[in-house]
Amino acid sequence: MSGQIQITWLNGRDIEALAFTDDEILEAVEAGLRFAGEGETVIEPRVHLRPDPAFNGHFNVLRGYVAPLGTAGVKIVGDYVDNYRRGLPSEMALLNLFDPQTGMPKAILDATAITEMRTGALTAIGAKYLAMKNPRVLGHVGARGTAYWNVRLLDRLFDFAEIRVHSRRPESREAFARRLSADLEKEVIATDDWESCLDGADILVEASRLPEPMPLFRTRWIRPGALVIPYGTMSALELDITDDMDKIVVDDRGQMNAGPLGALRPHIDAGKVSPESVHGEIGEIVCERLPGRESEAETILFWHRGLATSDIALGVAMLQKAGRLNIGRTLDYT
Repeated sequence: MSGQIQITWLNGRDIEALAFTDDEILEAVEAGLRFAGEGETVIEPRVHLRPDPAFNGHFNVLRGYVAPLGTAGVKIVGDYVDNYRRGLPSEMALLNLFDPQTGMPKAILDATAITEMRTGALTAIGAKYLAMKNPRVLGHVGARGTAYWNVRLLDRLFDFAEIRVHSRRPESREAFARRLSADLEKEVIATDDWESCLDGADILVEASRLPEPMPLFRTRWIRPGALVIPYGTMSALELDITDDMDKIVVDDRGQMNAGPLGALRPHIDAGKVSPESVHGEIGEIVCERLPGRESEAETILFWHRGLATSDIALGVAMLQKAGRLNIGRTLDYT
């Protein structure tokens, strides 16, 4: 092999030092969605590795290519629901970026925060195009890392009058509400149950961490005109929820049928959701190939499973900012 090959390494402290703003996160992820809608990306459905059922966790492997950014990428993220018992995040990740023309590695990034930020951004951007014009009440179930960015970035766009949050463990939801109240400088209410969190909200987000599918999210709580965003690994939805939706939007049609997990998996298996019944992908709406919300009366469900192209778009933006600020380090690959 001729010449020396070097790669950039950004660890968790480097990612934190970049101090990405809410607007920088949203801009990078929305650009990635636009590229997808314009057909400028390749997204391979995620695959899973479950080392041992006794470990109560699995790995997600996400793969993609973003042509306008000249970058391919693979992210590996562990999803271990009991990590809180060890003082660890439930999701920890590495993002590997490559030159798509040669296959040579370009960078490795700690992608734990990237995963959380891009997930929250996808939730918020979905709401930007699919929510009613002026939503005032947010109901959010789940308090994991992605949940914080869901609420933070949604509130950045809509400045809610009321935010309710819930999670299974009281200490978790109370701490979550306190953190959000401090950071958003407004009251965030921790509720004791799913119903008081979600019932009648304008935007209902379900990011729970259930051990198995359980229909805890009741269809009757959804008011006409609401936006429902469920993305828990195990479905919390009642089977009839899709009967009441005027539109169902996904992040990627190829991913919706991949694997046994996801909020709408029971609905797909029952024949209630199919590629033909889906209105479209959020990228197609972002780039205006398809309409988003067309009336205040529409009740819409947006299901996202997470896109490698969102990881790549945000990762490249961080890599570029790191270069400008001289953050990170260069490692010899050869």
